[in-house]
Parts: sequence; structure tokens; C-alpha cells
Amino acid sequence: MTLSKQTLDHLLEAEGSMRAAIKSAAVNEKPVVVKQFAEILVKLEQTKKIDEIIDMIENREEGSSGMFGNMFDADDD
Repeated sequence: MTLSKQTLDHLLEAEGSMRAAIKSAAVNEKPVVVKQFAEILVKLEQTKKIDEIIDMIENREEGSSGMFGNMFDADDD
């Protein structure tokens, strides 16, 4: 199940706020603060991607090997 519109809206708002914080911190704060803010932004962006990947896994057809084919099958050794 994809993220609800309300959750996605808040996530996008948080990303915008973090970008603004990073921009300000780049001028006014120590580099370690900028790094921490950047790591938070990366986690926010990864959350959207992880949700998409989970949806793909949950919605795949029974027996489907997906877009990777047999690449991960142990029987192909």
C-alpha cells in the first residue's frame, strides 16, 4: 500500500524544511550540523523509495521472479 496522500504531503513538507535548514546551516553552522541534516534528508527520501519497493514486492504475481529474472535463484549455480 503506497503512502497516503496526507502522509506523503507531510513527508514532502518535511523534505522542504530540511532543505531550507541545510541551506541556512551551510552558512551559519558547523559542518557536522550540515552533515546531520543531510542524513535526515536522505532518510526522508529513502522512506518514499522503500515504500515503492515494498509495494512492488507485495503486488508481484505468484511465482514471478520480477525484473531480475533468475539472477538470485540458488538453483542456477
